[in-house]
Amino acid sequence: MQTALDCIPCLIRQTIDAARRSSPEPDFHLRVTREILQWASVINLQDSPPALAQQIHRRLREATAADPYGPLKTFHNQLAWRLLPQLEAAVTEASDPLAMATRIAIAGNVIDLGARADITGDEVREALRNVLAEPFSGDMDDFRQALDEARSILYLTDNAGEIVFDRLLIAQLVGHRVTVAVRGAPVLNDATLEDARAARLDEMAALIDNGSDAPGTLLEDCSPAFGEQYRRADLVIAKGQGNLESLNDTDQRVFFLFKIKCAVIADHVGQPEGTHILMRPPSLGERASATPGDDSAL
Repeated sequence: MQTALDCIPCLIRQTIDAARRSSPEPDFHLRVTREILQWASVINLQDSPPALAQQIHRRLREATAADPYGPLKTFHNQLAWRLLPQLEAAVTEASDPLAMATRIAIAGNVIDLGARADITGDEVREALRNVLAEPFSGDMDDFRQALDEARSILYLTDNAGEIVFDRLLIAQLVGHRVTVAVRGAPVLNDATLEDARAARLDEMAALIDNGSDAPGTLLEDCSPAFGEQYRRADLVIAKGQGNLESLNDTDQRVFFLFKIKCAVIADHVGQPEGTHILMRPPSLGERASATPGDDSAL
């Protein structure tokens, strides 16, 4: 997915937020922001938003040698663990446990500090309490059939905290060979191996990092080991907007699960902001029949 003009203010906001989390010095905040503003004047909008965000956050890490979102990631992991028992009960009591676990996994995608840096614990609780009241767009029967037909599943996680809620969906994948993938290095609040182990996902599935520090899945930037896992998987479950932005032109093996959190993605998908999405790319035939400029041709 190419970067829209409306993505640029979001990237600048991320820069300012991460700079303030990295250092208390106003001069540093101004210096980094000016540097990124100069860089923004020559960026290639053919690149995806995660590819551009990767460059910004690399620069910040080089300047500070710190993970500015580390404390918030710990907070959200701990918050998610406190909420997990009641959500496990909701899945157990549901008439369709797979559908409930899927909806909860998508609701957890609200913990996205790339889209909004000031998300509160109360907002996370509210999102999970109202999981079935949120608008939903997706074909659960298609998802269920794809799961039934798959032997191996690659589960691409998104954010810390959110990955604790992913446990509920991964638990529904009994009988499959599941590999859970995280980012290869800290970027925003995206989950790394440290976060996955804090969520005890290593007790449920094989863990791998993708070798990349992009807030998405840039296949050309990932490690050979991850690339092999990706190629061999019968089915890929990709969480979050960043994975949609970087993998939207891939094949029918990929199901995207995310909450729409910005107007760019809402326009791209054709659903309003706030909608919980379960989707996969259209087939080649569907792409060929789409008219030029049709945003439904993901």
